[in-house]
Amino acid sequence: MSEFFDALNDKHVEMIGKQPVFFVATAASDGRINLSPKGYDSFGVLAPNRVAYLDLGGSGNETHAHLSVDGRITFMFCNFEQPALILRIYGRGRPVLPQDAEWAELASHFEILPGTRQIILVDVDSVQTSCGWGVPFMAFERERETLKKAHAGMDADAWIAKAQGRTRSIDGIATRPTDRYFGPAD
Repeated sequence: MSEFFDALNDKHVEMIGKQPVFFVATAASDGRINLSPKGYDSFGVLAPNRVAYLDLGGSGNETHAHLSVDGRITFMFCNFEQPALILRIYGRGRPVLPQDAEWAELASHFEILPGTRQIILVDVDSVQTSCGWGVPFMAFERERETLKKAHAGMDADAWIAKAQGRTRSIDGIATRPTDRYFGPAD
C-alpha cells in the first residue's frame, strides 16, 4: 500500500542515505521519456522540500533538456535489503551549471567529482512510499570507477570542447553546456 507525503521526513532521508543507486525520470511533452540510473555519492537532501544531485557527463544530457522545457522530474530509490521499500520523489527541477550565480553555494553540499557538468536542483512536490515486496534482495559490491577515471584522464580543453558540442537532446531540445572542467584535483 502506498502513502503520500508533502515532504521528506527523517525516515525517508535515512533510507535514501543507504542506497548506492537511484533512478531519475524526466520527459518533455513530446519525444522520448528518459530514465537513468545514478550512482556514486551524488544525491543530497538539502531540506525536506529540496533535493539535488551531482550530474556527471555521460552519453547525453536528456535530463537537462527535459527540465529546461518541462521541469517535471521523478526520483526512485529501492531498498534492496530489509525492510522492503520503494521511495519516489516527485518535483520540479532545473540544472545549475558552474557558470551560474548559485553554483558555489549549491556545490558546497557535494564532493565535486571528475566530469561534473551540472547539479540538478529540485523542489519537491510530493513523496510516495510503497511496499517494494517485488524488489529482489541485492548486495552492493562496489562503485564502478570507469566514468570518473575516463573524465579524470581527459585533457581539460578536449573535455570542454566535447561539452560545448552537446547542445541538443536526442529529440532536438536545446541544452546549455557547462563551461568548466572538473578534473582529478578539483
